[in-house]
Order: sequence, then structure tokens, then C-alpha cells
Amino acid sequence: MTVKLIGFEVSPGVLSVMMTLHELGVPYQIENPASWQALKDEDYITNKHPFGKVPVLCDGDYKITETRAICRYLVSKYQGKNNKTILIPNDVHKAGLVDQYISYECSYYTPPVAKLVVEEVFHKTSNPELVETSQKEIDKVLDVYEKLLNGKEYLNGEFSLADLLHIPFTHFIFSATKHADWWNKKPNVKQWWDRISNRDCWKKCVEKIKF
Repeated sequence: MTVKLIGFEVSPGVLSVMMTLHELGVPYQIENPASWQALKDEDYITNKHPFGKVPVLCDGDYKITETRAICRYLVSKYQGKNNKTILIPNDVHKAGLVDQYISYECSYYTPPVAKLVVEEVFHKTSNPELVETSQKEIDKVLDVYEKLLNGKEYLNGEFSLADLLHIPFTHFIFSATKHADWWNKKPNVKQWWDRISNRDCWKKCVEKIKF
């Protein structure tokens, strides 16, 4: 049975799951809800996501929500079955470090980046105070990443789920805002971003982004 992904192709969370599916070589179909407002309908909240969010993944009779949980599930079930791509290593120590970097992404990187993307890309508004605050927050985070990436091509040495989860929100910074220079002025960060954003599986996702 084909895996079904419920959500909108413009959603960063949905894009993360789409890329994970492509990286693992898992066929899937995407189902768009009727509208964003439909996510708040009682039926959707009862049967899909209790907080009215996307993505939602259905794998046969199994349903799971939340981006990182879905991605981890897909890796646990499908990694190694359709290709040789490794998103979470089998080695317990390396796997632990991938989780560590995912925690950095979730706790420190994505919150300020997402705040800016939602404001400028999705709400299409400009708030100079938010930009100033975001620049300070993001610059501090990127300074840390510049050190983390010193001498490495990827956060964990090899491409992993940790790198993947950084891509969607950062893509919108580069494609739809004027703030890409915040990343480009950090040599290690720039090289890392160029590497992960040019993966074929991400290019397939970009083709499907719909505003």
C-alpha cells in the first residue's frame, strides 16, 4: 500500500517529510486538505491531527503526526530497503549525535528562522524590528554552526536527517527574502548550505512547492 502524506507542498514540515521519502526511495502520494482553514474542522482534528496541523502520514492503517516523528519513523521502517541512503546511522554513538544535531535544529536554529519566514514569506509583511531581532538571533546561531561545521562537510560528518531538517525553512530564506547574506558570509555554513540544498532529492521537492 502506498504511503499517503497529508499536507501542503509549501509547508516546511511537509517538505521535510517529502525529502525524507525521496531520500529513502519510498513511493508516496500527497493529499492536500481542502484549505488551511479545513485543518481546524472537527473531523480533521478528530481523525488526522489533534492540534489541526500538517504533516500527517498514513502508512497502511498506521497514522503518525509531527515532522520529526514522521521522519524518524520512516527511517526506522524503510532505511536500507530501497537504496543505500543512510539518514540515521546504525552505530549507536553516531545515531546519538544525529539526534543531538536534530535537537540543535529544533531548539536553536529553526525558531528564529521560522519566525522570519512566516512573517515575510507566508504573511508577506515586513517588520523592521523583527528583522533586526531575527538577525541578531540568527547570527549568534550561525556563529555556532560555523564552528560546528569546521573541517566537516555535514553536521555529523556525513549527510543525515539532521542536515535534511534544516533545509526547508532555509530554502525560503534564500528563495524569497533578502537575508541570504547572513548565511553566505559564514564560509563553513555557506559551503554546507550549498551542499545540502543541491541534493537531487531536494530539487524534486522544490519542483512541487505551490504557493
